[in-house]
Amino acid sequence: MNVRFEAEAPPATKTRTIKKLKKTEKTRFSPRYNVVLLDDDDHSYDYVIEMLQKLFGHSAETAFQMACEVDKAGRVIVETTHLERAEMKRDQIHAYGADWRIPRCRGSMSAEIEPVDE
Repeated sequence: MNVRFEAEAPPATKTRTIKKLKKTEKTRFSPRYNVVLLDDDDHSYDYVIEMLQKLFGHSAETAFQMACEVDKAGRVIVETTHLERAEMKRDQIHAYGADWRIPRCRGSMSAEIEPVDE
């Protein structure tokens, strides 16, 4: 008995041509905003460093540098992000509470948001 096997040809694949679309508009990004921490004399460096680490996840070194900058310049940008997150982070700073290390301290630090100049 003579058995013969023939290999079947693979199914034909269809080729599709995709036309490249021309870019007629620039990609639009959400506007970005700075969260700005404002200086005062009622909060210690330790308070500022602790707050920046807890609320923003900054390292101790970065938080210390920001604390120095806010003390020297009166303000420091602590984060740049989209509007909703900037508002939330500003509100978290306002809600962080008083510095227990300074008896005259009655509340949280101040912060504001500002649009990034692009």
